[in-house]
Amino acid sequence: MSAEAFRARHHSGPPLILPNAWDPVSARIIAAGGAPAIATSSGAMARVLGYDDGQLTPAAEMLSAVARVVQAVEVPVTADMEAGYGLPAKEFAERLLETGAVGCNLEDSLADELVDPLQFADYLAEVRATAGADLVINARVDTFLTQGTPADAVARGRIYRRAGADCIYPIFAPLDVLPELVSEIGGPINAHAKPGGPTPAELIAAGAHRISYGTSVHKHLMDSLQKLLPSLQ
Repeated sequence: MSAEAFRARHHSGPPLILPNAWDPVSARIIAAGGAPAIATSSGAMARVLGYDDGQLTPAAEMLSAVARVVQAVEVPVTADMEAGYGLPAKEFAERLLETGAVGCNLEDSLADELVDPLQFADYLAEVRATAGADLVINARVDTFLTQGTPADAVARGRIYRRAGADCIYPIFAPLDVLPELVSEIGGPINAHAKPGGPTPAELIAAGAHRISYGTSVHKHLMDSLQKLLPSLQ
């Protein structure tokens, strides 16, 4: 599936449900389960690589990890790339395209603080100008990580759409707020899911076009491993 075909899936057909992978093995399992595409989780991949979440993974290591996931599966891969790992937008887009990824997730916060939306929009616009139609850009709005308001999420989402983002991801938006965001931002909306949280069916009913799980699947499995350990001794 090309970037254009992946982009089209945000507008027609069943909503995209993307359990996030963190390495080639998890990507293969998810693809074998019928996922139409693979989304990576930057937080989970960082921990597998020996780092913590929050832009602490060297860009080269994350890009190499993304490339290995791309090579492991036949479905398209969209990469969670935090805030770009300090790379200039043009270099970021060029190096990500070299991995074979057809999309990226970029977030508008650094060190748990929201960045200026216009500054972030400029970054998105340069990524779009460099990649053209070859990257599907999912712009993450971190308003609800910082106790912001739906109005701020809407304002940021609209700015990012104008800058060229294909999809807006108001992470951790409450279920009852999603319909407002869908209506007011316009365009496809990515919703966050997790085991034990709102179901994909509930998020889709609220208007989500795309659903991803972030680090939650990896965390769930690591918690299961921790509980298993006493029985192995």
